[in-house]
Amino acid sequence: MDNESSNVSQAEEIKVQANEAFKAHKYGQAIDLYTQAIELNSQNAVYWANRAFAHTKLEEYGSAIQDATKAIEVDPKYSKGYYRRGAAYLAMGKFKEALKDFQQVKKICPNDPDATKKLKECEKAVMKLKFEEAISVPESERRFVADSIDYHSIGTSPGSSSMPTQVGIAAVAVAFVAVLAMMLGAAADTMVAAVVVVVLGTWWWGGSTEVEPQYSGAKIEGDVVTLDFVKKMMDDFKNQKCLHKRYAFQIVLQMREMLRSQPSLVDINVPDGSHFTVCGDVHGQFYDLINIFELNGLPSEENPYLFNGDFVDRGSFSVEVILTLFALKCMCPSAIYLARGNHESRSMNKIYGFEGEVRSKLSEKFVELFAEVFCCLPLAHVINQKVFVVHGGLFSVDGVKLSDIKAVDRFCEPPEEGLMCELLWSDPQPFPGRGPSKRGVGLSFGADVTRKFLQDNNLDLIVRSHEVKDEGYEIEHDGKLITIFSAPNYCDQMGNKGAYIQFEAPDLKPNIVTFSAVPHPDVKPMAYANNFLRMFQ
Repeated sequence: MDNESSNVSQAEEIKVQANEAFKAHKYGQAIDLYTQAIELNSQNAVYWANRAFAHTKLEEYGSAIQDATKAIEVDPKYSKGYYRRGAAYLAMGKFKEALKDFQQVKKICPNDPDATKKLKECEKAVMKLKFEEAISVPESERRFVADSIDYHSIGTSPGSSSMPTQVGIAAVAVAFVAVLAMMLGAAADTMVAAVVVVVLGTWWWGGSTEVEPQYSGAKIEGDVVTLDFVKKMMDDFKNQKCLHKRYAFQIVLQMREMLRSQPSLVDINVPDGSHFTVCGDVHGQFYDLINIFELNGLPSEENPYLFNGDFVDRGSFSVEVILTLFALKCMCPSAIYLARGNHESRSMNKIYGFEGEVRSKLSEKFVELFAEVFCCLPLAHVINQKVFVVHGGLFSVDGVKLSDIKAVDRFCEPPEEGLMCELLWSDPQPFPGRGPSKRGVGLSFGADVTRKFLQDNNLDLIVRSHEVKDEGYEIEHDGKLITIFSAPNYCDQMGNKGAYIQFEAPDLKPNIVTFSAVPHPDVKPMAYANNFLRMFQ
């Protein structure tokens, strides 16, 4: 009895330390301390729920759901267990599952105004999801927005490129309102008024694309994106000026044509004596991207880069980041390579800010256009047949060959399982074998899995991104796997460094360079994110 009482008391002391680590944004340390408290007293639901919250902060939503579920098992009336699990489901875009948990929170705490507010927002999100499903077009019948746009005609004939799409979106909007009215039982006159408003609002869905005489920003002359244009555009972005939609259309459409011709696995050749730079996640941190170029030089044929996915979301300058990277690729295709990350997807962009930012800075039409282009991004790269570079990680089965990756049909939204999902979502683990993903998608893989993949494909090293690291990088799996992350002070709160890797041929020995965050205008991360998600930040 005394020993049990001692354990309970010691667990409480450790919980206090864990809470302090959490407040200092040291979430990994907080998880370790909560784990110690749980080992001493596993019947305290608070410890499980607090550890779930720390996992959420590290985007380990699968682990958060497991811990919150355990908190509920320990104490079925503990509202924060349902709250934490609902928040994790929400972050994964699983609104229906989140709704069930917030309904339970409301049931346990009927007079809690915060619980009521969050439940209402969750109900709205689920209702919106149902509307979208009701008016969705089957994949086989869907037409590409990109095919409806001819940027050459923009600026010469008012509305010439956008009118057909405006008619189409107005029709879709009418259908949307009709479905909404029927579901809510609206009166006929109310429904007609709503349809009129929506048609007028959506008529200019694409926004004006004419280049006004007073526009003084960066301009593309003809079809060629030049270095002078890119520099001018970047300077405008630094001063929080927008690029005209006419030129944004040109960049994104040219990028789409270029990417469609590439394989899912791209081979990169670095000549002897030449160097090559690999960067990890940027996540909309434009001013830190500019800092990378100031430290390491702009991309060129003599100074090539690979950006390894997750260009957008979370940071509130994602439009500036993606247009800069796309413009550099258009300017010189061999100067910069781009890989898809798990955040180059509709589901992530809808939740974590890019979709809202695109609507604010460009137009609704660009939301669809970027989604189409992201489906064209390659999934992985191999440098000089020796270094395998992928956003996430390896696979749930052995024996995967590079030819299998090259054969993946990537022109779609990421599935929830299979090679493409695992390339974008998986993470390394410190122990052998394979385990469940701490994110709830993909899997975790050990050093033995890494070693076998390298041996099977005659490779020397894996470089991946996908995870924030305190120093901007981490070397794991007996030196055979490097995680690189290039968004310092991630989300303005993690306090981490950023890093990039320089390789020089022929030996391709990795030289890791770290850097700190630079100031940016006072626009908070997630400023354009899903309103409901921001409530939990």
